[in-house]
Amino acid sequence: MLAVNVDERLGCLTMDRIITAIAALLALLIAAPVSADQADIDAAARGVVRVVLIGSDGEEIYPISHGSGFAVTPTKIVTNAHVVREALQDDTLQIGIVPSQGAEAAYGKTISVSPKNDLALLEITEGSLRLPVLTLAGATAGGRGGDMGEVSSVGYPMNVDRAQGLEIGDIFKAQPPVKARGFLSGQRPSRQFDTLLHTAPIARGNSGGPLLDGCGRVLGVNSFGADSDGSDAEFYFAVSMRELLPFLRDNDVAPRVNALPCRSIEELNASEAARLEEQRAEARERMAARNAELAQKRTRAQLEAQMAVMDERENAMAMAMIALLIAIGAGYFALQERYEDGGQKKTTAFAALVVVAIGAAAYLWLTRPGLEDIDRRVAAAMSGNGEVADGSEETALNEGTLICTLVPDRSRITGARRDDVEFKWESDGCVNNRTQYGFKDATWTRVFVPNTEDAVSVNSYDPDTRTFRTDRYLLGANDMEKARSARGKYTPPQCGVSDASRTLGEQQSSVLGQLPTQPNERLVYECKGKVE
Repeated sequence: MLAVNVDERLGCLTMDRIITAIAALLALLIAAPVSADQADIDAAARGVVRVVLIGSDGEEIYPISHGSGFAVTPTKIVTNAHVVREALQDDTLQIGIVPSQGAEAAYGKTISVSPKNDLALLEITEGSLRLPVLTLAGATAGGRGGDMGEVSSVGYPMNVDRAQGLEIGDIFKAQPPVKARGFLSGQRPSRQFDTLLHTAPIARGNSGGPLLDGCGRVLGVNSFGADSDGSDAEFYFAVSMRELLPFLRDNDVAPRVNALPCRSIEELNASEAARLEEQRAEARERMAARNAELAQKRTRAQLEAQMAVMDERENAMAMAMIALLIAIGAGYFALQERYEDGGQKKTTAFAALVVVAIGAAAYLWLTRPGLEDIDRRVAAAMSGNGEVADGSEETALNEGTLICTLVPDRSRITGARRDDVEFKWESDGCVNNRTQYGFKDATWTRVFVPNTEDAVSVNSYDPDTRTFRTDRYLLGANDMEKARSARGKYTPPQCGVSDASRTLGEQQSSVLGQLPTQPNERLVYECKGKVE
């Protein structure tokens, strides 16, 4: 009967896990991204520039024409060959690089031009302008053929400038690029080079700007549009990664490339929730199996203890009865010898035997196992099962030097490096004996606001699960300045200072409160103790 009950309980838990898996699948389907994430498109747009051909009459400078481009290193920019064609033919023309935010325009020069696939590489030559680098989706992601995924074109169309009434001088001022959405319609060769066909609108001035996927990664370089004569559907062409990547390699540029699937933070959150629920279901199943095993062992131990105790009680009572009979018999013989001549010694001997026998009977009776001994013996048999450890071993494992390896399935990687992370963790939140982590809302975190990059990183570590996580927020110039201002108003306490973790946890709230609700990137690492 016990085995049947256990199987029924395990069967219920198995059904629990099936239901959990179905719920997780539905959650993933619901959370799956159906459109581009505007935050990712905005983050990529920070590295999109206006490429301006500049003429001069000897007194003033003026724009001749312009296109778009995007940064593949902080100082190198990809655009179309036809955007800079006139500058190659007229050495009096200069190339201006106008960023989308913050900094002043700079001058650039042509490093390489490839008319056969309409690509050009520029380099900033004057000024301190350093651009946020865009991530390329890679040849695999960029050559998806019939994929109808949503894409975005980013650049500086001239018709928008005219509609806004921009003056000649305005073209040299930093302005955000125009973003337009459409769909990837296929991959086909055109004009002797490989292109992507899409429906994200572009116009004159967009040439050289990026075509982005839903994670803000570059799929191609917008080049030209199909003639529609005002009646047919409009399609546009972008130079594909099959052309761009070899072009960059030939010019000794190592771009940031990421060919991983594009996943939303919402999808990751749903996946993580499903993973945790599955772990709980597995834990419940293990606990039920463990409890069933313990119940079976307890039943066996109880039966064995009960039989042993009853046998020992009966044996003790029987021995006591025998001792009592011996005492009675010895007493009888003592009385008989008392009245016989010369029987004094025998009487004394029989009397001593009576005392010993009565004492033995009393001892056996009083020391016979009681019914409460059954429970004690069951407890002894069950000792060592289900005991709770004192945690000292786990605490030791959660401290010391750790090697953390990225888990791509739990991460959203759009451009950051994916190297292993090594650090020494101490129970008070001190990392590498110098960097204090803050503790708030049951979470260890450290916020990093660099001066050399427009991105805020929030590192967190969970000692119980040995999970290290980095959330990266790619911010615009204004938001980044606010984050730096908030960070500059506090000094993190040093390791070892009293209440350092709580103090830092409160201090960091001023920066965290200014960040968007979702990061652009999430890197999740699983950590293990380093083997010395």
